Amino acid sequence: MNNEIKYKVEREGSEKILTFDYTKSVIYPSIEDNEEVMEQAVNAIIEVGRVTTLIFMAERNYIYDFKQTNLLNQIAELYIDLTKVKDIMGPKYMGELCPEHYPKRLFYIRKIVLEMFKKDPIGAYVETVRALRKEEIEETNHPKCKKTTIRLLKTIKEELEMADLIKAAKPFLAGYIIGDRRIYRKFFIPQIRPNFMYTRLMAEPPTMGEEVETYSIDKDTEVTIYRIPGKARLLYQINPPEFKLKEDEYVLLDEVRDILTKYKPKEEEFTNPQRMRDVFFNISKDLLAKIAEERKIKLSYERLQRLAKILVRLTVGIGLVEVMLKDKRLEDVYINAPVGMTPIYIKHADYGECETNVYPNPREVQTWATRFRMISSRPLDEANPVLDFDLELPNVNTRIAAVQQPLSPRGIAIAFRRHRERPFTLPLLIKYKSITPFAAGLLSFLIDGNRSFLIAGTRGSGKTSFLSAMMVEIMRKFRIITVEDTLELPTSYLRRIGYNILPIKVRSAISGETSEFSAEKGLRTTLRLGDSSLIVGEVRSEEARALYEAMRVGALANVVAGTIHGDSPYGVFDRVVNDLGVPRTSFKATDIIIIANKIKTPDQLSEIRRVTSITEVKKHWEKDPLLEKGFMDLMRYDAKKDMLKPTKALLEGESDVVKSIAVNVREWVGNWDAVLENINLRADAKRMLVEYSDKINNTEILEADFVVDYNDAFHTLYAQLKEEYGYVEPKKLLSELEDWLKTKIREGRYA
Repeated sequence: MNNEIKYKVEREGSEKILTFDYTKSVIYPSIEDNEEVMEQAVNAIIEVGRVTTLIFMAERNYIYDFKQTNLLNQIAELYIDLTKVKDIMGPKYMGELCPEHYPKRLFYIRKIVLEMFKKDPIGAYVETVRALRKEEIEETNHPKCKKTTIRLLKTIKEELEMADLIKAAKPFLAGYIIGDRRIYRKFFIPQIRPNFMYTRLMAEPPTMGEEVETYSIDKDTEVTIYRIPGKARLLYQINPPEFKLKEDEYVLLDEVRDILTKYKPKEEEFTNPQRMRDVFFNISKDLLAKIAEERKIKLSYERLQRLAKILVRLTVGIGLVEVMLKDKRLEDVYINAPVGMTPIYIKHADYGECETNVYPNPREVQTWATRFRMISSRPLDEANPVLDFDLELPNVNTRIAAVQQPLSPRGIAIAFRRHRERPFTLPLLIKYKSITPFAAGLLSFLIDGNRSFLIAGTRGSGKTSFLSAMMVEIMRKFRIITVEDTLELPTSYLRRIGYNILPIKVRSAISGETSEFSAEKGLRTTLRLGDSSLIVGEVRSEEARALYEAMRVGALANVVAGTIHGDSPYGVFDRVVNDLGVPRTSFKATDIIIIANKIKTPDQLSEIRRVTSITEVKKHWEKDPLLEKGFMDLMRYDAKKDMLKPTKALLEGESDVVKSIAVNVREWVGNWDAVLENINLRADAKRMLVEYSDKINNTEILEADFVVDYNDAFHTLYAQLKEEYGYVEPKKLLSELEDWLKTKIREGRYA
């Protein structure tokens, strides 16, 4: 054992952490590779008792979690038990009875216990088994000596076989060479954490893992998806820039972070998180440059920028969670209670729920919770154990839901819902097969016809994304007012691309913060703010009545749309009328119910998002729309073909909603074929855009900023052709729209 190595014991809640300081040692601190390190760990556990975590401090921190630490806890306890076995210390009379053989046998047994047991328990087990086998078959003139030796070896063998480490190692012991430590790498894989970080990371790939896919989030961060034998959940392994730095960069970051942590921002500074990030970024750059100069470390401008960004994430940001949220294929990030005992979990768009190689630190997560309270100006305490708000990070927005005691008995837990930087569009939903071109054409027709919509589905089914895509279909000449308790709709982005949009923030129905307007009052206020399309983020409670008042007032003048939880049109009716108290007659103000659902793949390991029905709410029923045929599907999902298909009722002109739009256009009155022609024209326009995206292998033309221009071009060309010819020939319009599209692509106006 290296006597220069010091250790200390710390407690964090229920955790008992044993930390070794190897910063001045030449030994690489690895339990799996170095028998001295393993022996020192076991000796320390013998002295201080069972621990939950082992940390070895060097140029980085190497952390062994509870499962791995417990393997050594068991070895330490077994060692204590064995040294209490009296005969192992050797009774004198056995040496007198067998002076030739027993001293050698006793020395051999002591070597296994006193020398090998703590530094190489697997080797000690193999040596014991082999020695026992030899003793049992070897003839001797001293049967009493042999019997005692066999008994002691069996005691050692039986003790070791109680250890989980030996149980796990048994399948790999055929032909095992004692002293070969490669076997320990199967059971000891440290999480690695640079000294300037609190969050831990399992850096090494799983030994038995099968690589499914590797991709880059940005130039500094790679993600690998692994399939682990015996596990249904995949592993999401992230390799962030924090773990790919040079040694001098680690030294710099450690020193600068220590300085930055002494600065305590004032509470009012948290009201503008971006401003605070900018301040810390500039301070970090100055400090890094100054200390690098003092230490004669050369830092390029690019390196300086990269290190400063890391420091901002780790001081006033949310650490590696911030890096993970950059992944456009992530939907949710989960930190479960008790923090640190389990890894962070994520919801992946392609692979469903995955376990990650990142382990959060309780102290750091508690700091985030305090920061969230200040940023949101909402409480998070025992009286208000829920916090729900929206946080804007560089290049990504996230909805944060945090819970603590007493609602979460084991401490704080946080869920991060990643919002797409840019809103979804109908062409993007076509590309992802959530809807068909015809469905997009129908929705475009209904939106231009200023109908009222409810988008329903379960949590995570894509309701808000679909609502955002519908907002992109509203022409920019119309004003839009949004009402939300948590700002999830892409209002800032839509404003940047030319929309006249006013977001209204109301009190959360979950947190119950009293300093904000209720959703009901907020909605009623919007009715006095002038003529506008009204978009409600989610219909949760008493605001439903106000929403239906808005629908009744504005159904024939502007688009009114919102999301609600429900898995069918009748489920929506039941929730709105029976749960939220909206009168049945008011519910008829809903024109269209769109159901979005998550559908499991046949292997049950992943999910796809599909719109499963577009349903019209008829107006003739009195009490029960289901019994009185008050619902009429316009489009219905065909599971075999994995697509939305128009119903016979729609194709044969039975839709009252579509007719009510057509009655205001002279060419469409009484001419259902002309109405369907217009819907198909819109569908063909959407299809053409998606096909060109595939041709040029670039999805930028499917994003909102280009789609809005494309929609404007469609309407402008339609108006020009109608004015010039008195009638719009679909082929002519599509031809001119295609020419416009080719010009934009040729000029690179989509990048």
